[in-house]
Amino acid sequence: MTVERSQELESAPVGRLLWQFSWPAIVGMMCNALYNIVDRAFVGRGVGTLAIAATTVAFPLMIILLALSLLIGVGATALISIRLGEQKKEEAEVVAANATSLLVLLPLCFSIIYLSFPEPILRLFGASSEVLPYARDFMHIIMLGSVFGGLSMGMNNFIRAEGNPVMAMSTQVLGTLINGVLNYTFVFQVGMGIKGSALATVLGQLFSTIWVLSYYLTGRSLIKLKLRNFRPRLPILLSIVSIGFAPFAMELATCLQQVILNKSVLTYGGDLGLSAVGILMSIITLLFMPILGISQGAQPLIGFNYGARRFDRVKATLKKAIFAGSCVSVTGYLVMRIWPVEIAGIFTKGDIALTRMTADAMLVFFCMIFMLGFQIVCSQYFQAVGKAVQAAILSLSRQVLFFIPLLLILPHFWGINGVWRTAPIADGLSVIITAVFILNEMKSLATEAKEASP
Repeated sequence: MTVERSQELESAPVGRLLWQFSWPAIVGMMCNALYNIVDRAFVGRGVGTLAIAATTVAFPLMIILLALSLLIGVGATALISIRLGEQKKEEAEVVAANATSLLVLLPLCFSIIYLSFPEPILRLFGASSEVLPYARDFMHIIMLGSVFGGLSMGMNNFIRAEGNPVMAMSTQVLGTLINGVLNYTFVFQVGMGIKGSALATVLGQLFSTIWVLSYYLTGRSLIKLKLRNFRPRLPILLSIVSIGFAPFAMELATCLQQVILNKSVLTYGGDLGLSAVGILMSIITLLFMPILGISQGAQPLIGFNYGARRFDRVKATLKKAIFAGSCVSVTGYLVMRIWPVEIAGIFTKGDIALTRMTADAMLVFFCMIFMLGFQIVCSQYFQAVGKAVQAAILSLSRQVLFFIPLLLILPHFWGINGVWRTAPIADGLSVIITAVFILNEMKSLATEAKEASP
């Protein structure tokens, strides 16, 4: 890291730095959210309700691909930020090269597994006989291009870690714009249906990958990808995986949650309920991503200053990130309370039954969503400082400890309403656990600061 950038991270006003790093990350994460939302909106209006249900069935598989990218991308980003804060640029480059190899290998292995057993996997994830052909057509194309998604998303985190958030944002904006234009072209103009939507997604990821690689191969990056650094270093690989395990496990838990959710809704609400769940997942993703963008913007600031033992700036960054994330989640909550029917109608194209079910579910499912900002930012904090165990516990608390058990119990008593009620209960309980963890961490930082002072 340059001396100028190092001094800025260590001494510039925290609020300005957080905004400088966060707004590109927010735009970028919103672009990631729009991938699935654009797919669902176009296939819902251009193909029909069964196509929305198919993207809902496909969603857990796409979550697994995302989880693999986060396992490597987030883990490597935390290590890169800390190494740069410690003025160890060469070690940061070794981390980046080893991580890049994994970003190719892991999605490729998963795609081979899926393509060997597509129909059993899709049925396991909730596809009915009517939905299966649509889901198969969609996921076959997605899996063939899975490496592009892994590289573009994972390596984009490295760019942010070295202090270039605008470049990271431009990568995601490029992919989203291409996905949106090609979705419209392939679905409505060419008439390719759900296959066209999948192809648009893959091509968007391909162009993002080309853009990221051009940044590293044309000498514009601070961190250089050198051939000698691609030799696997087991300690580094283990460090990457251990730190990245928290978001990886969280996404796997989300995948399991989505599978159980799909099956529960299919049992109590049929394919119509499955389509409603798909819309709900698109909406929550749209709210989740800007908060995650704030967290990612805070990550290099927290990681660098933690490595530099500037705990006062670590705490200041965390507080401002919590405030910003909470503003987003409260705003999202109010919008969904005021305009549920209008939001649902974006996806349904005059399907009154689906619109009504989705709007009613939204009012219950998201009634505690105003607390989401606090929970996400605090969970991401522990990743930024390399505390993998705490990060994993907080990341998994909502899905594994609360949501999944409630999802297996409540529908037996309340039917489809029991499905909708699981989310707010799980949200409330996970926030309590997060508050306990973060209060203990602030006490620990205060103690370390006293010990470090002369």
